[in-house]
Amino acid sequence: MPNFTRIAIKESFWKLLNERPLNQITVKDIVEDCGINRNSFYYHFQDMPSMAEEIFEELIDHTIKEHPSIDSFEEGLNIIVDLILKNKKAIYHIYNSVDHRILEKHLLDICEYAVTKYIETAFSDISISEDDKKLLIRFHKCQCFGQIVEWLNSGMKPDVLPQIHRFCNLCKGITKQFIDEAINDN
Repeated sequence: MPNFTRIAIKESFWKLLNERPLNQITVKDIVEDCGINRNSFYYHFQDMPSMAEEIFEELIDHTIKEHPSIDSFEEGLNIIVDLILKNKKAIYHIYNSVDHRILEKHLLDICEYAVTKYIETAFSDISISEDDKKLLIRFHKCQCFGQIVEWLNSGMKPDVLPQIHRFCNLCKGITKQFIDEAINDN
């Protein structure tokens, strides 16, 4: 059975985070918004960063469940961009806060998931060593994360999709060359 107070606290935090930066949100603001007392907040959460951590874990888990397979590197990046755009103000406020590491950790996790699913789907019939596969996943995860962070640093300008499309086309050649080299080494 869901804990309605816990859910209300997270919803209030997310609502407030969409309205203003994290450093302008207090526990008092959250409890006033959802109509509970301060002790109830601390009964459910150690502090605001732990609550934000839980919210991002749930957001990432939900996204993963929605996308059990990913057919291309571009599809993976588009999923991540879509996730961010659906929560644009809140993500931007967290990214520009002292607690941005929480977001970065979860962005790395979703990048790794997207790339791993892409590699497993697109290259399921190609035999390369497990070490080479891990290296390929790490390379693409870092590329994916780098593109997302650059976009966040630019203020999340809306013209990111054509850039992602071009970037992904360029990466196809790198991936093919990497796999050809890995196969030749076996």
